[in-house]
Amino acid sequence: MNLTISGHHLEVTPALRSYVTDKLDRITRHFDQVVDVKVLLSIENQTEKEGRQKAECNIHVKGNDMFAESAHHDLYAAVDDLVDKLDRQVVKHKDRIRSHHHQSPKRMM
Repeated sequence: MNLTISGHHLEVTPALRSYVTDKLDRITRHFDQVVDVKVLLSIENQTEKEGRQKAECNIHVKGNDMFAESAHHDLYAAVDDLVDKLDRQVVKHKDRIRSHHHQSPKRMM
């Protein structure tokens, strides 16, 4: 899995980087065919404080690309919300690709 964490208008500290990687481990626990993950953490220059800190993520898994974003007044809370959204998308994708057809039992003659 290729992981890229970048910041826009902020410096990505080692603590923030380790927090994001720990949270993204939950996604790889549910679906191990994750190819590429790109995370963008940014601070918007807005007058209101609510929703100023934003986290975006692009995930490339086998057979699909997924995108999620989250904004919050705390960057760590935005990352938590982002991982929750991505986790739901990954579980839904895994459920779609799994075959739900069962072999019918052979009839007794």
